[in-house]
Amino acid sequence: MPVALYMNVHIPMPITRQLRLRGVDVATAVEEGTNRMPDDELLQVATDSGRVLFTHDIRFKALAERWQREG
Repeated sequence: MPVALYMNVHIPMPITRQLRLRGVDVATAVEEGTNRMPDDELLQVATDSGRVLFTHDIRFKALAERWQREG
């Protein structure tokens, strides 16, 4: 099953474009209008939409680890 991605604002658009050209299902926080959401809400949006959040923001690592611990 292919992985659908949710790109955070930290990911350059050329990366998103190239992934789309290769058939990857990609949504972006900018296009969805979620780019100003707090990190925990953005992670919830990505999770609820069945997408993997793709980011360079190191703060998400701690947040994701906490979510995994808490189930």
